[in-house]
Amino acid sequence: QVQLVESGGGSVQAGGSLRLSCAASGRTFSTNAMGWFRQAPGKERDFVATINWNGRSTLYADSVRGRFTISRDSARNTVTLQMNSLKPEDTAVYYCAGAKLSSSGSNADSYDYWGQGTQVTVSS
Repeated sequence: QVQLVESGGGSVQAGGSLRLSCAASGRTFSTNAMGWFRQAPGKERDFVATINWNGRSTLYADSVRGRFTISRDSARNTVTLQMNSLKPEDTAVYYCAGAKLSSSGSNADSYDYWGQGTQVTVSS
């Protein structure tokens, strides 16, 4: 059974930092892109960032570019999202996702596997 398990969420004041991690089990994602999405209360799930299979290509949502950094450790089957300069509008449940292909974009339909999510709350 394939599982993606997120960790590292929590509460932080605006301007602070959090580091989210996603550990995959049940299969390797070393040849697949990985991504992060988020969903705020009452809103649709939005793309945050994605990283291709070898970690050499990344893509970010405009709202987080320059503040968030996605990285991966394929040997450990993990993907990380470093979030700096957090804003109240970053408050959401953050989901890790495993893509179908080696490179992927912002479309959630491109991702086959999803974690259960971890809550991030940023207070002003």
